[in-house]
Amino acid sequence: MDGTLSSPASTGLRTPGILYLHGFCSSPASWKARLLGEEMARRGLAGHYLCPQLSPIPAQALAEVSVLIEHTLAAGGPGARLTLVGSSLGGHYATCLGEKYGLDAVLINPATVDRLDVQKFVGEHHNYHSGERFEFTAEHAAQLRAQVCRPTPERYWLWLEQGDEVLDWRDAAEFWAGCRQSILPGGDHSFVRFPEFLPQLIEFCGI
Repeated sequence: MDGTLSSPASTGLRTPGILYLHGFCSSPASWKARLLGEEMARRGLAGHYLCPQLSPIPAQALAEVSVLIEHTLAAGGPGARLTLVGSSLGGHYATCLGEKYGLDAVLINPATVDRLDVQKFVGEHHNYHSGERFEFTAEHAAQLRAQVCRPTPERYWLWLEQGDEVLDWRDAAEFWAGCRQSILPGGDHSFVRFPEFLPQLIEFCGI
């Protein structure tokens, strides 16, 4: 699993592939990112998985991942396929990028930026895994707002647990209305049923 944004030449990513986008203050060391990477490796598919460290600056995160997607699809040649998997804020990014590049995506307890008061996140934060501190500014909040786009329902599979203590699952269910939805009782923001959904995820990605 690659923890940096880089080109397919250095990552060896092959298509069909999975690009995992982690959440706010998170990293490729997150539970779901590691579990998916380990499962892909167990199946001999490590070369089909990429999980970059995202910038905490929204515009920069989207710009850098856009370059990564373009390089990956170009290297894969005609018919290349890449599926996005986004958790929390990564679900917001996956939707932006899915619309931009016409990609399918799995969204796991995604952040519904259209319904959030993103100004409340302004201030200092730290990465849960590296401890690195960063300042999330009003400008960054405005960048998130500007990225909101209406989803094309047939591209997305929405995974929600109603016990999410961070985000209101009903906001996501409404914003991504019309797309395939798996809404489950209980759980929490981490999506505790992730391990049992892994085979379905990999099948959805066409691998």
